[in-house]
Amino acid sequence: MDDSDAGRATRPKRADARRNEQTLLDAAAAVFVTSGVEAPIREIAAQAGVGTATIYRHFPTRADLIVAVYRHQVESLAELGPALLADSASPYAALQSWIEAFTDFVITKQGLATVLQSDDPCFDPLHSYFLDRLVPVCTQLLDAAADSGEISAGQDASELMRGVGGLCAGAGADPRYSARRLVRLLIGGLRRPR
Repeated sequence: MDDSDAGRATRPKRADARRNEQTLLDAAAAVFVTSGVEAPIREIAAQAGVGTATIYRHFPTRADLIVAVYRHQVESLAELGPALLADSASPYAALQSWIEAFTDFVITKQGLATVLQSDDPCFDPLHSYFLDRLVPVCTQLLDAAADSGEISAGQDASELMRGVGGLCAGAGADPRYSARRLVRLLIGGLRRPR
């Protein structure tokens, strides 16, 4: 490999290539929600408005696509926390909004559960990645809400996230069960009385 090949290998993706990849990841996430992670690649391609070859060029295997979608959504949640703190009316409002987005993420990931627990080693690091990226964001939101006096200090982000996950897992096929409503009650319970 000559110097020009080495430069090409480390060059960041062009802005349009990054946008195309984001479009593919968003389309795949939407299809995974409605049709599961085993959905045909052609369905994802149609959702993204591209050919199947484009998807395979970016993601050679289904596992590559699943991992990329998961990481993309985790990164979006990680970036959302600080943005909400900067733009929301209060730290508690930021926490509420972030937990709503986290709840949506957890609900849509239920279909990924069996895949993520499979024997494929490419999925092994995803849970650690999830915790490493999102627990600090949730901690920052909880600390800000506590510092503002809106919630009691000492709330544990891991425990809260696990609680949200448990409420989301309880839904099953019961149309009367609303994980989102129960999570709102959980977050409301953190609020200090005024």
